[in-house]
Formats: sequence, structure tokens, C-alpha cells
Amino acid sequence: MAVRVQKAAFDIAAELVDFGQDAGVGGIVTFSGIVRDLPGGGLKAMEIEHYPGMTERAIAKIVAEATTRWELIDCLVIHRFGALAPGAPIMMVATAAAHRAEAFAAAEFLMDYLKSRAPFWKKEITEAGAEWVDAKDEDEAALGRW
Repeated sequence: MAVRVQKAAFDIAAELVDFGQDAGVGGIVTFSGIVRDLPGGGLKAMEIEHYPGMTERAIAKIVAEATTRWELIDCLVIHRFGALAPGAPIMMVATAAAHRAEAFAAAEFLMDYLKSRAPFWKKEITEAGAEWVDAKDEDEAALGRW
């Protein structure tokens, strides 16, 4: 199980080379988040801020919860911070379990948490200036299923 909050880019394929290498693994689920441009374009960067130490502990806590709710064999969460251009990888979740249902459910749970509760602050930077991104109602509602 690993949690990394980092400024540096990561290679999704390279992260998976040694992931879930256990004879009991029957399925691996991955999700990669990419910085998307604004509707109509114009995003120069997404600036992501966090409190070092606090953010890693908060994510590790939810990873621990996921491993107790589902029988995960391995789990990886990577989330970047700093100024990220459209098209850049922003985060990745990988879960490994004996059965795909466990891996899928745990990955969705982690994604819903990261989207709405992980302590990151996002600012959209455009030619017109910068604006903080507000929480979305649909992201909050997604937590209700857990």
C-alpha cells in the first residue's frame, strides 16, 4: 500500500510494472485523472495546493479504510501538486484484489473520497486571471453511496 503526494510527473505504465505482484491477485483496477481544459478552452494551468504531511495522512487513512472494507491485496494512490497544464496527469489510483468486484468498488470509493474530501485546493489559471475551484454538488453526492 502506498500514498504519494508529489510535484513531479509520473509514468502510469511504469507505476504498474511491479504493482499487485502477488499470486492471490485476480484483478487490478486503475484510474488516472488528467487535467482537462475549460469548456471552450483557455486554461493555462491548474494550480494545486496542499499541506505536506497532513494531506498524506488524510489519504493514508482513507486507504486504510478501503483495505478494511474490501479485501485489497495492494493499493496505490498518487496525487500531484503545483501548476499542471491541460493534459497533464494529476492523479492515479490502483487497486489489486483477488476478485474484480473488490478492486472496482475500492477504486471508486477512493476516487470519490479524493474528489470531495482530500485536502487539496485547486485554482484555475487563465489569461483573465485565477479563480479557486468550488466543490461540486455531484462530487459530494457521490459519497452518499458509501
